[in-house]
Amino acid sequence: MSVTISRMLLDQIQAIAAADRAEVCGLLLGAAGRIDAIAPAANVAPDPARHFELDPVALIAAHRVARAGGAQIIGHYHSHPSGVAVPSATDAACAAPDGSLWLIVAGADARLWVAQGDGAAGVRFAPATLRVE
Repeated sequence: MSVTISRMLLDQIQAIAAADRAEVCGLLLGAAGRIDAIAPAANVAPDPARHFELDPVALIAAHRVARAGGAQIIGHYHSHPSGVAVPSATDAACAAPDGSLWLIVAGADARLWVAQGDGAAGVRFAPATLRVE
């Protein structure tokens, strides 16, 4: 799978991540094969330095906009401030095998993943190509 994102959007995500020592998160909006916009959200996890949880108010608002014909949610982004841009065990435990995109940033590195079923009622992350334009 290959997905396109603008340099401006990716730079924006990386700037948000660089400005915070905790994990940051938000939604990816767009359509198949492209990320058109982001919707930053508060990280409401009990331990935001090691985990992220999207603010449910922001998530519900984005779903309402999508149902009304607005931007569609195709996944989310989050940062690993002291790690690598690879899904963690915590990410796998919290993910649903629904085909959503997971954009993970760690410093200047950004990698895209797709949450898929692993055949045993769990989740595996398949790498996807992130094309920056």
